[in-house]
Amino acid sequence: MSGHTAEVIPLPRRALDGAVHRRPQAVPGPPAPVIELRPQRAERPGFLAGAASFLRHRLSGEYQVDEFGFDPELTDVLMPPLRAVYDKWFRVEVTGSLPAGTGALVVANHSGTLPWDALMTSIAVHDNHPEGRHLRMLGADLVFRLPVLASLARKTGTTLACSADAQRLLAAGEVVGVWPEGFKGIGKPFRDRYRLQRFGRGGFVVSALRAGVPIIPCSIVGAEEIYPKIADIRPLARLLGLPYFPVTPLFPVLGPLGAIPLPTKWTIDFGEPIRTDRAAPDADQDHGFVLEIADHVRETIQANLNRMVAARDSVFRG
Repeated sequence: MSGHTAEVIPLPRRALDGAVHRRPQAVPGPPAPVIELRPQRAERPGFLAGAASFLRHRLSGEYQVDEFGFDPELTDVLMPPLRAVYDKWFRVEVTGSLPAGTGALVVANHSGTLPWDALMTSIAVHDNHPEGRHLRMLGADLVFRLPVLASLARKTGTTLACSADAQRLLAAGEVVGVWPEGFKGIGKPFRDRYRLQRFGRGGFVVSALRAGVPIIPCSIVGAEEIYPKIADIRPLARLLGLPYFPVTPLFPVLGPLGAIPLPTKWTIDFGEPIRTDRAAPDADQDHGFVLEIADHVRETIQANLNRMVAARDSVFRG
């Protein structure tokens, strides 16, 4: 795993002194604490040991669930199988840094037909955060309409992608993950890979401003190629209540086997934090300013994706 020390970027000075600047400018002042990503895996129990401890606590009733339904103990038990995919199948490499001692909003590009990128980002945050934080993901309403998956999502820390829940989590010091492209990103055709879709109206910026936490632009390379989407059967999607029904070179031709993702080589980069704690108190009410920050985050991720894709030699070897 490689790393680089991130320099914290403040907000555009427009929010600080009324002057209009279209891009964030460096200003003097102490940066937020940023710690290099470091592997912590030697300290973790194996899957069997974790499962045994989980069962003991369940039988004794000695476990806690927060107001959102998040069950950290269950989440820890479910992480080893995902970590095996992370390590052995996608061989994820993490670069960048995450801020310590504060909540943060991780904003990432979305792709891949199925949301493996969200699951792999949750492993990357937990395994590399200096405090071992769980990523509290914001999910689309479709997630909470699906049997079994809805309950599992709640228990593993996902909550509905709405401003109120996001602000409460961020104000409580949680690390929250959001994918502003939504289904437009994850369901786009293969020909549009690594081209970011619209980021909506900047609701994630408002949440970060109100909580005063840094925004972390996150760039994910490798997820675009796991299910190359070459067509969309829209009548079937409408019948099933889905945003799309993908056709890939292997699905639905190979049935369930076609749902196995291709073993591409991934890189997840946590970019330089964009501070919001220096913004004017009413900055969240300035729609132009909110969109300016959202555009800056989007442009930062797009530029980083372009660089990362150009630097790799192979989709499967990196």
